[in-house]
Amino acid sequence: MLVVVGYLIVFGAVFGGFALAGGHLIALFQPVELLIIGGGALGAFVTANTPKSLKATLAALPGCLKGAKYDKKLYMELMSLLYEVLQKIRKEGLMSIESEIENPAKSPMFAKYPAVAADHHLTEFITDYLRLMVSGNMNAFEIENLMDHEIETHHHEAEAPAHAVQKVADGLPAFGIVAAVMGVVHTMASVGLPPAELGKLIAAALVGTFLGILLAYGVVGPIATLLESRANESTKILQCIKVTLLATLNGYPPAIAIEFGRKVLYSTERPSFSELEGHVKQAKR
Repeated sequence: MLVVVGYLIVFGAVFGGFALAGGHLIALFQPVELLIIGGGALGAFVTANTPKSLKATLAALPGCLKGAKYDKKLYMELMSLLYEVLQKIRKEGLMSIESEIENPAKSPMFAKYPAVAADHHLTEFITDYLRLMVSGNMNAFEIENLMDHEIETHHHEAEAPAHAVQKVADGLPAFGIVAAVMGVVHTMASVGLPPAELGKLIAAALVGTFLGILLAYGVVGPIATLLESRANESTKILQCIKVTLLATLNGYPPAIAIEFGRKVLYSTERPSFSELEGHVKQAKR
């Protein structure tokens, strides 16, 4: 929703200011210039990216219109789930969770936390490392190293759409110049026309530069920044799980382990100690 609000502000300020200054908005309507800029940018986007990157970018773009996925409510659910799992391990041993992690979709424990269970990346990350803990053949240092590599890979893949869109934003001003130059060429080839007609051609050419810059910094660039922010959020929640599980491997009780995980979170989504404690107790009941 904020994306729509932001676009309304951008277009309202730019086109509204132009109109208030006495400009004619119809002069900015240049579909051919948009075709040159948009078509050139789209072609470059397709050329510069692999099918995997193209698919990831197209899948990520609709999410920009939605609110933040990783909010305080999800983190509270995650902390409660981890606490319950770790508490069961502490009381009944690692083998007691084997049935839960082998099929989390049918696990009564995971079913109590639908927001976490609905995210297959989170459930896979949790169950994969709990499975390694159950095997008992790896120490905390080996698991931490493996977690770091997986989180790094995840972050690299999550950032791919942001980088792809940012490259498009970087190229749009240049495509605007291309459109403007082609408009100037057309104008120079029409020097025999009356001054009024030449003025329209020159205006159309200048609109190309304007559109390239506006689309780069007012439309596409902010989307790239938002996608990068979403990628960072998706990585942060994995770091939270990592710290919590490693604290358990190092012998800390569940209540302290989830406190380790809580401290890793961004301050804007991090629940307070009392909030998390109350939520965990409520979940236990």
